[in-house]
Amino acid sequence: MANIIEMPKLSDTMTVGTLVKWLKKEGDAVKSGDMLAEVETDKATMELESFFDGTLLKIFAPGGSQVALGAPLCAIGKPGEKVDTPASKTPEPATAPAPEAAEKTQPESDGKQSKPKAEPAPAAPAPAATPAPTAAPSSAPASDRLKISPLARKLAAEKKIDPANVTGSGPGGRIVRADILAAEKNPPAAKSGAAFAGGAIASKGPIQEERLVPVSTMRGVIAKRMLESTTQIPYVYLDIEMDAAPLLALREQLNTGLEKAGVKLSVNDFILKASAEALRRVPAVNCSWEGANIRHHGAAHVAFAVALEDGLITPVVRDAHLKSVFQISTEVKALGKKAKEKKLVPAEFTGGTFCVSNLGMMGIPKFTAIINPPNAAILAVGTTVTKPVVKNGQIVVGQTLTVTLSCDHRVFDGAVGAQFLNALKQLFESPALLLV
Repeated sequence: MANIIEMPKLSDTMTVGTLVKWLKKEGDAVKSGDMLAEVETDKATMELESFFDGTLLKIFAPGGSQVALGAPLCAIGKPGEKVDTPASKTPEPATAPAPEAAEKTQPESDGKQSKPKAEPAPAAPAPAATPAPTAAPSSAPASDRLKISPLARKLAAEKKIDPANVTGSGPGGRIVRADILAAEKNPPAAKSGAAFAGGAIASKGPIQEERLVPVSTMRGVIAKRMLESTTQIPYVYLDIEMDAAPLLALREQLNTGLEKAGVKLSVNDFILKASAEALRRVPAVNCSWEGANIRHHGAAHVAFAVALEDGLITPVVRDAHLKSVFQISTEVKALGKKAKEKKLVPAEFTGGTFCVSNLGMMGIPKFTAIINPPNAAILAVGTTVTKPVVKNGQIVVGQTLTVTLSCDHRVFDGAVGAQFLNALKQLFESPALLLV
């Protein structure tokens, strides 16, 4: 008897999924572990895995269609086996779920949670008008910012094809496997624009193609959640400048001394560890607003923002208060890699009690982030700045780092937020305490 694969629950808030693209076709032999299709949820586009060996006998949901949770997607069985389409579970037309159809997402720098509703809304991303790969505009972003499936990215690397020069034929212009294979047969033209010693001369053409792109499920949910967060939460913003020199010196010593052991700690690893310890010292920040109640969390589950092609996701380091900075560093690298590859499971990006958003690596000195409900706070981390500072009555060259805490004033007052930032500052400027 054929095995029916149904739309799985790929995120904690998922009620429907958009079948972006099939990676296999009817009649293909498949093995357990093979990727069958790409499915867009309210969180991200993820790959659908087969758990059976056999032949893909029947596809019930065409690419681009919206499919309810538990509805049949395809059947896998023995070659030649007959399979009928389940009459009561025909997929709906190709429409993307409304932002209300999901519960959580990331803030600006993250942001989560709202109640699911069943109504579908605006159309899902439709296939791009030009199916064949062509030269991309000269202003196309780097390949890691392109809309490209993980399989297509891997194939492009293997075949040494620059995805920035390929126009996708998938929904919303997404580059899929077929586009890379077509580009291999008919190599696209390289980007236009002459270069000179001091840089590149800009193209005379438009900066990008004039087009109207339907809002994706993830971006729609982000828009809804950010609007809710900024209109329903009374914000208090607090920032503090910290001396980064002691931590940078300790980090260099550890990375140099433990290089052979594969240790490479980032500033963000220390920030996550310091945040967890500061939550231990000022637990009133580690709370959630629940209407008539305020929930006090007994563990510091610290989330961190990871940028994806169409939004952000916040993997969670669970029980960060019980883990060393080395454990946190290892876990962050693994979670970040899975996030980029869209391999995270719901348990890895839900349940955070506090969030950290770091734009320091992009050179941003200071910013404010939007709270990720139901969390009561989010920490925005800027870049390290070299500037004159006063030490022991003398003006010297110093290295400072500014962090900004966005606080939900319903849960705790500004004085509590200030206590948290001072605890964070003490830990950050005495980094040896983070190694205990």
